Amino acid sequence: MLTYADLIAQNNVRERISIDRDWRFHLGDIPFPIITGHDMTYSNAKAGKAWGAAAPEYNDSDWRQLNVPHDWAVEQPFDSTENVSQGYRKRGVSWYRKSFTLSPMDKGKHIELQFDGIATHCTIWLNGMLINRNYSGYNSIYIDVTALVNYGDKQNKLAIRVDATPQEGWWYEGAGIYRHTWLVKRSATHIVTDGVFANPIKVGNDKWQIPVETELENSGYEKSNVEVIVGLYDKTWKKITEQKTSVTVPTLGKSTARLNLNVSNPKLWSVEQPTLYNVKTAIYKDGIQVDSLLTTCGFRTIRFTVDSGFYLNDKFVKIKGVCNHQDHAGVGVAVPDALWEFRLRKLKEMGVNAYRCSHNAVSNEFLAACDSMGILVMAENRNFNISPDYMQQLVWMVKRDRNRPSIILWSVFNEEPMQGTESGYEMVRRMSAVVKSLDTTRPVTSASNGGFFTEKNVAHAVDVIGMNYQSKLYDQVHQTFPNTPVISSEDGSAYMVRGEYVTDKLKCTHDSYDTQAAPWGETHRNNWKNIDQRPFLASTFIWTGFDYRGEPQPYVWPAAGASFGCLDQCGFPKAAFYIHQANWTNQPVLQLIPHWNWPKDSIGKNIKVMAITNAEQVKLYLNGKLIGNKKVDKYEMVTWYVPYKPGKLVAKAYSGKTEVSKVEVETTGEPYSIELIPDRTLLKGDGNDAIPVTVRVLDKKGRPVPTANLPIEFEIKGDAEIIGLGNGDPNSHEAEKGNRRKLFNGLAQVIIQSKYDAVDNIYLTAKSAGLISAQTSIRLAK
Repeated sequence: MLTYADLIAQNNVRERISIDRDWRFHLGDIPFPIITGHDMTYSNAKAGKAWGAAAPEYNDSDWRQLNVPHDWAVEQPFDSTENVSQGYRKRGVSWYRKSFTLSPMDKGKHIELQFDGIATHCTIWLNGMLINRNYSGYNSIYIDVTALVNYGDKQNKLAIRVDATPQEGWWYEGAGIYRHTWLVKRSATHIVTDGVFANPIKVGNDKWQIPVETELENSGYEKSNVEVIVGLYDKTWKKITEQKTSVTVPTLGKSTARLNLNVSNPKLWSVEQPTLYNVKTAIYKDGIQVDSLLTTCGFRTIRFTVDSGFYLNDKFVKIKGVCNHQDHAGVGVAVPDALWEFRLRKLKEMGVNAYRCSHNAVSNEFLAACDSMGILVMAENRNFNISPDYMQQLVWMVKRDRNRPSIILWSVFNEEPMQGTESGYEMVRRMSAVVKSLDTTRPVTSASNGGFFTEKNVAHAVDVIGMNYQSKLYDQVHQTFPNTPVISSEDGSAYMVRGEYVTDKLKCTHDSYDTQAAPWGETHRNNWKNIDQRPFLASTFIWTGFDYRGEPQPYVWPAAGASFGCLDQCGFPKAAFYIHQANWTNQPVLQLIPHWNWPKDSIGKNIKVMAITNAEQVKLYLNGKLIGNKKVDKYEMVTWYVPYKPGKLVAKAYSGKTEVSKVEVETTGEPYSIELIPDRTLLKGDGNDAIPVTVRVLDKKGRPVPTANLPIEFEIKGDAEIIGLGNGDPNSHEAEKGNRRKLFNGLAQVIIQSKYDAVDNIYLTAKSAGLISAQTSIRLAK
């Protein structure tokens, strides 16, 4: 039986090499010289002549050296004169440059540069040749540079001008090369990037078929007659089946090889058991393997129905989803791959089984995490436009992601003014046709917030009607379109700041009792009640899972971040997290809010106390005395007004007469010591792996102090660095880089990333005046 190492060893021609290291960076524009005189004008008109910082000979030795992914906007100070929706961070122009060499042995290979995401507009030069312009921060850029590269000792000079002045969204978008970069070497005859489509379909009882399409390209000098062998492997790399076919690829042309893999009784991909398989596509010329590619897939069926919602593998699943943007505290949009797993794990703890990519294509690494963790995905296109450039962005998204078992819906837009018009209908009709030309296995939807009842609108052009904030129209839309399934594609928009229990407009805070919502939205409890009581609604997608920068509704400066999340920007849970956990999971849930650390002048005053639970009833005690015994409303939960007295609040939850859970909230002493809690204690020494470390303050008895807002200073030793600091405060203007951060309502977060080729274990120390310091150690995987 072949091992994974054997499979990789056989793939000895294709190389996908990270070029994330050792970029040169300049913040600000470098103007091009004014073209004057005939000789300069003549030279300027010729291929390969670039000026200024784009020129190969430009001296960048005094530029900052860094690794990408990199978001330079998050490094900027907050500025009240900047755009509120972009989080009051300055945007503008920057430059990146990099040098690399290629071995003479690479000559004759197909060479491609890949940029997974550059925010926002960019112009790219290689060796003085303008090779690409890209006008979206969310799509990957693939550039064939075979004809332009140097081999041997002569360096290749890459220059990228990034213009982050344009804004595609009304949220924080970051700036710079914020996703991974790659240099890909393949044989002259090779599989095109995103060129394998291998998505299983069910053809009978326990009978499945994988129609495999492989797009081949030939940059060589003669036509290629090749054999294509496709094999399916399980997670242990045991071969299940294999088929082969032959195809001729013309010189400087493309061909597509098609074959079918027949499979019986595969293990299914589901939310609970996300079983993945691998398709290996190998290309042979004259009996020698010249290229191969491993593609992940999963066996599952999806079905949206008109009256009873969504079915996965013919089993009913209520889609309990959240919408999210892609920034995280401390790092902006340059999110380390490991942090995606951390964020998704937090959402799964809440009971989330679905994720809407709002409102753009996400990273490849993020979708891989959804595949492996069992998260259903509503993939969404950024720009509602049928011009060739924007349609190509849609094509790219579908081709890159159509093998993902996690993806169940293609969304072509979000909340467009043209949605209720005939023009909007025609645009969606065309976009849907493009999607279906590439993938007929998933329905097309859109996230519309109106226009459902005009004579011709986008609802007539989609397979599944998506509704944003339309709870009053759920039933009417269902009746108007009796043959089209309906989802709630975005809902909620409730306000809540973690650890705050008083709404104070002057301080830009919202209470955590789930009482505040945007004018267009609803509280978490009302929203879920509306969804849960309508079987025909396949989903909820709450706005949002996590807080994010920008859009600090309903406030403006000094508020700098949104408060819609069920978790804050660091991933610390709010009360909303537990409200949904109580409704969305089968585990016993009991959470008590607020904290019990109130000032002395609050003694005797009523404090609102909420028990969040999925039990049948709750008893509440204060300092051993029974306050009350109440039956739980599964939507509203249960509340009391308790005269404050320092001590201990205890809640006991019951199902029938059986106590199923218990929780305590206690008045603590003053801050005494610091505690550091790493999310895990093992870090890969590859320069990419990263972990979040929770920082909190304890009293003398070792109890967390929920009201501590103390400054903390950090020191790190070993082969790692602090790449970001956060505390979840949407109103904070502190720097997110450096080594100092203030706790917010008892918590802060440090994000640590390993250095390349790291070997020394890591030691993180936290200090604050008057407190006992803390240190945590993190082992490095060699």
